[in-house]
Amino acid sequence: MLYQSESFVVDFYKDNIAEFKFCMPGSVNKLSQQTLQDCGKALAELAKRDDIHAMVFTSDKDHFIIGADIFEFLPTFQLPEQELVGWIKNATDVFDAIEDLPFPTVSAINGMALGGGCEWLLATDYRVASESAKIGLPEVKLGIMPGFGGTVRLPRIIGPDNALTWIATGQENRAADALKVGAVDAVVSQDKLLAASIKLLEQAIAGKLDWRAKRAVKLSPLKLNKVEQGMCFAMAEGMVFGQTKGHYPAPMMAVKTVKAAANCTRAEAMAIENANFAKLAKTPEAAAQTGIFLADQHIKGVAKKHAKANDKPIKRAAVLGAGIMGGGIAYQSAYKGIPIVMKDIQPQALELGMGEAAKILGKKVERGHLKLDKMVATLGKIQPTLNDRDLEGVDIIVEAVVENPQVKQKVLASLEAQLPTGTILTSNTSTIRIDELAQALKHPEHFCGMHFFNPVPKMPLVEIIRGEKTSDATINVVVDYAVQLGKSPIVVNDCPGFFVNRVLFPYFAGFSQLVVEGADFAAIDKVMEGVFGWPMGPAYLLDVVGIDTANHCTGVMADGFPTRMARQDKDPVAVLANAGRFGQKNKLGFYQYEPDRKGRLKKAKDADAISLLSSICAAPTQFDKQTIIERCMVPMINEVLLCLQEGIVASPQEADMALIYGIGFPPFRGGAFRYLDQIGLANFVAMADKYAHLGAIYQVSEQTRQWAAEGKVFYKVEGL
Repeated sequence: MLYQSESFVVDFYKDNIAEFKFCMPGSVNKLSQQTLQDCGKALAELAKRDDIHAMVFTSDKDHFIIGADIFEFLPTFQLPEQELVGWIKNATDVFDAIEDLPFPTVSAINGMALGGGCEWLLATDYRVASESAKIGLPEVKLGIMPGFGGTVRLPRIIGPDNALTWIATGQENRAADALKVGAVDAVVSQDKLLAASIKLLEQAIAGKLDWRAKRAVKLSPLKLNKVEQGMCFAMAEGMVFGQTKGHYPAPMMAVKTVKAAANCTRAEAMAIENANFAKLAKTPEAAAQTGIFLADQHIKGVAKKHAKANDKPIKRAAVLGAGIMGGGIAYQSAYKGIPIVMKDIQPQALELGMGEAAKILGKKVERGHLKLDKMVATLGKIQPTLNDRDLEGVDIIVEAVVENPQVKQKVLASLEAQLPTGTILTSNTSTIRIDELAQALKHPEHFCGMHFFNPVPKMPLVEIIRGEKTSDATINVVVDYAVQLGKSPIVVNDCPGFFVNRVLFPYFAGFSQLVVEGADFAAIDKVMEGVFGWPMGPAYLLDVVGIDTANHCTGVMADGFPTRMARQDKDPVAVLANAGRFGQKNKLGFYQYEPDRKGRLKKAKDADAISLLSSICAAPTQFDKQTIIERCMVPMINEVLLCLQEGIVASPQEADMALIYGIGFPPFRGGAFRYLDQIGLANFVAMADKYAHLGAIYQVSEQTRQWAAEGKVFYKVEGL
């Protein structure tokens, strides 16, 4: 044994070739501060030995290294900036020590090598990856950037253009794609990974490979002249700003870091990275985005407990109601390996549902992400049928028929009567109370809501709605199914609209009031997208949701919350719906739509919509940006607070992740409760009070006032 710690062991593999094997406690390898300290000591000792002629870095887990232990590193971000610079330099010195070893090195990359794991392999001379390996630097998703030399080494290995794409997007890269750009030197099957790595080292020892020349590239400035550098970084900055609209400082800081270090030695470049990493770690965006990561871990932990408690295997599922939504659910189940029956009463709907599943799979095949035989096998797991008898033997059914309580009650009652007692029934309703639907059932304990978001394959959230009589066992089964579908389930209690739609419609109401008072809906969209950071402004979102759908849901919410959400006498959504402008589905809503060259619908202003709305709206009036934000956001955040106070949602973490995953709440703001912590609850109350005269959606609860007086924060430590 050459060296041993709790996290790794070093010994000779053969002859004078040493193996440095990561074997950290737990199911995955994560870099902790103790691991880095131990690695630094080990590397210093190993560098002094004359009997080591080469070294291979391996993992005893399914993955190489998945990154740094964020739970441990986050408290370090609370250090003053200069102390943080010193801390990060000590860490990066370890990676420099790998690069400075007096013999050739190779990383044998199995599974995922992400973040610090990717930066580790960049410090070695060679990289051999298994076919299933994935490599990437996802730090920007946490509001930071690579801090262990990633901005220095990757541009020198694969060129700044490719490197900035990797870093600024935080994408995971398949082994074959990494090979194309030179991030790895070879890709082999898993069973040949170690042998191929050893053979490469033997060639380096024998002088057949010039490992010193390969290493020298990483220690030198970028090989671009000034003109090339100017073009490269200008394009990168433009790309990043186009994607982030200036809301996310991390990718832009990464570009500026690579640019500033382009003509520097390694030591100079590392100093720039150290300083800029520390600056980013202190930003509110980093606190918000790392907070999202931790909140995501929280909801995954809650879901895991439910799934673990489920003792009913889900071998076969069913969805009632085909079409786009049913086809999406059927695809998701089949793709994840759970056979599913897709039942409808119309052959055309079944054709549409199967066509939707085939279209999604076909795109994966076109992009090279799926083999044709897997596509065929997946479609084979979907059984389209018009016959109720084909539902026999299913373990769980998702009802996804028309959004009408009477129709849904009839369908659910019929299902319950023909299937064995204990079959789990769920409804994919978006607003109708689960308790109302449960009135048609003899065994409501086996029933709950399972609200998917459209498009099903892309939207991670599934709301699991617990009715008054829903059993814990039923919730466990449905959460388990959602987890197996690859979704992020969040359990909420029953009310009209549940959580996501309940808080979304006050936002729409605030928007509608502004429009009636003379605000330009396109100007509102511009502010809510460009300034606040929503992916779509409220008018655009209403068009995407469907004006007719939103109009119907407004009625449901008005019935459920007549004080706060009563339908307005002058309602822009109702005006457009009554005029047959249903949004993107018929290419006429607040905007008009035409397909672009790629077939994607592109919006444009429509004089007819403006003329229609003028019948209920005041003369055109300009509102400043902050007023627009406050008028739209106060009603939503008010309702979010009420949902927590009423127990509709269990925690700030679950509320924030539901908003981010369900309707695209700006991630750089971290969710509604993170946003409240950043602006201060007392300041929010004062903001809301300015508009209290506009109606109940702007009036805060007594509980909220009490919390504000107490100085309540929802996340105790910034970034945690």
